[in-house]
Amino acid sequence: MTATIHLEKHFPVLLNELVSIISPLYGGTFIDCTFGAGGYSKKILEETSNSVIALDRDSSVKGSALQLYSKYKQRFKFYNIKFSDLDQIKSDNIRGIIFDLGYSLSQISDLDRGISFKSKGILDMRMGLNDFSCDKVISKMSQQNLYKIFKYFGEEKYAKPISKKIEQLRKNKKIKTENLVEIIESIKKNKRGKHVATKIFQALRIFVNNEVSELINGLIKAYNILPIGSVMAVVTFHSIEDKIVKYFFKEYSETKNSSRYLPKSSSNKKYFNVTKRKPITPSFNEIRINHPSRSGKLRFAFKIEDGCNFKNFIEKFSYLREIENLNFDD
Repeated sequence: MTATIHLEKHFPVLLNELVSIISPLYGGTFIDCTFGAGGYSKKILEETSNSVIALDRDSSVKGSALQLYSKYKQRFKFYNIKFSDLDQIKSDNIRGIIFDLGYSLSQISDLDRGISFKSKGILDMRMGLNDFSCDKVISKMSQQNLYKIFKYFGEEKYAKPISKKIEQLRKNKKIKTENLVEIIESIKKNKRGKHVATKIFQALRIFVNNEVSELINGLIKAYNILPIGSVMAVVTFHSIEDKIVKYFFKEYSETKNSSRYLPKSSSNKKYFNVTKRKPITPSFNEIRINHPSRSGKLRFAFKIEDGCNFKNFIEKFSYLREIENLNFDD
């Protein structure tokens, strides 16, 4: 998620639009796979017939979760787990599963984490339950592998010169967050629009947090535990996430391609009903109030059949998962 740090309050993105989708299913349990600041969970719990099971890999959100638990003890549970471990959750009457793939304001504002390019000091970027930090990636990953991470996860056209300069400079000193920003700024001279470091920081966050595999596994496991007739809704913030979610729903849905120039779906049996083909995006008013919401896209689908193995889906994005499994030099 691309964001600035001028806001004083976290706003859950596309909240009203999400509520309009799930409210006809009120009266059961909703799983909030990315609790964050708790915006979606709080809104869902306002309806007294609803229960929420919230997950988050980030242990720093436990305080917010505890506050919600103190108010809704009988209707709220929180688990500090990744959403790729969604199948650990056991619950009856699940009506919806929600993913918000952005970062909360508190996460972005924590400059020690290095999520934002306004951070200082050692590169971190870990969201919790990680195997390594960004510092290890910048310090130990080969130039060629850095190039692949920047190219495929950041879609950065300057991936090669940036990775080369990192390799050169790290021989003499440890590259901290501010140094990485300086490297990027020295190569990308055009500073109009988004910050020049946005794509590189996005790529590193994806790699450090294994976000591609997390998303793919999370979507599949959400399908597996979701009862027929229930809804899955996903808010994405960059093109890689949206590409994965779009394919997931489209490939296995009742939606038929309207263009003869698009490849036909290889799935014969349909497992989702997609009632709205185009993503829902924030209104002008929401963007005015919460500028980081501008890149948000909401897609949703209703499960209509069990038994999908998602073979095509897994194969489609295997090249991205290969990037996530790149080895360190040591």
